[in-house]
Amino acid sequence: MGAGDGNDLIYTQYGVNLFGIVQSFLNFFSGNSIAADSVYGYLVSAWWIFSLLAFLLSGLLLYGVIYAKMRLHELEHAQEHMLEHAEEHYAHEHGHGHGHGSKNKRWDDALHHGESDNPNDWRLAIIEADIMLEEALEKLGYSGLTIGDKLKQASPQFFRTIDDAWKAHKVRNEIAHRGSDFILTKRLAKETLDQYRRVFEEFDVV
Repeated sequence: MGAGDGNDLIYTQYGVNLFGIVQSFLNFFSGNSIAADSVYGYLVSAWWIFSLLAFLLSGLLLYGVIYAKMRLHELEHAQEHMLEHAEEHYAHEHGHGHGHGSKNKRWDDALHHGESDNPNDWRLAIIEADIMLEEALEKLGYSGLTIGDKLKQASPQFFRTIDDAWKAHKVRNEIAHRGSDFILTKRLAKETLDQYRRVFEEFDVV
C-alpha cells in the first residue's frame, strides 16, 4: 500500500484509528478556510433560527396562559352572577324580605328541594336556608355586611349552634364561589340542611 495523503483513513492493527480520523478532520478545515467559514455560517444561521422559533413559541404559550386565566375569571364571574340572580328570583317568588309567607312554609320549601334527586334543587335548598339564616341573625340584632360578619359577633354562650351555622354557611359559599366545580352530594346537602335546622330550632325560626 502506498503512503497515501492526509485524507486517507488511518487503520491500526485492531481497527479504525479514531484519533487519526479526528486529526484528519481538523487538518482539512485548518487548510480550507472557505469550508470552515461555511460551516460556521451555517451553525450561526441555525442558532438564530432556533432562537427565533423558541422566542415565538414562548410568546404563544405565554399568551395562551394569560388568555386561559382571563376566560376562567370571566366564567367564575358569570357563574356567581347567575347564582345571585337565582337567589333574587327565588326570594321574589316566595316573598322573602317583604314580610309575606310563612316561615315554616319557606323551610318546608327548602326541605322539599333537598329531598329531590336533582343536585340543582339541593343547591337551591341551601341557598334558601342561608337566606333564612341571614334574616334570623338580623332579628337577633347581629349587624354586618355579610353573614360571616354577623356570625363573628355571636358568642357560643348565647349561640349554642354557632358551629352548625358556620359549617352550613361555608357550604353555601362553596356553591356560590365555585359553581359547578363544587361537588355537592345528596349526603352533604342533607347534613347542611340539618345544620341549618338545628340553628333555626334554637331560635324558634321553624
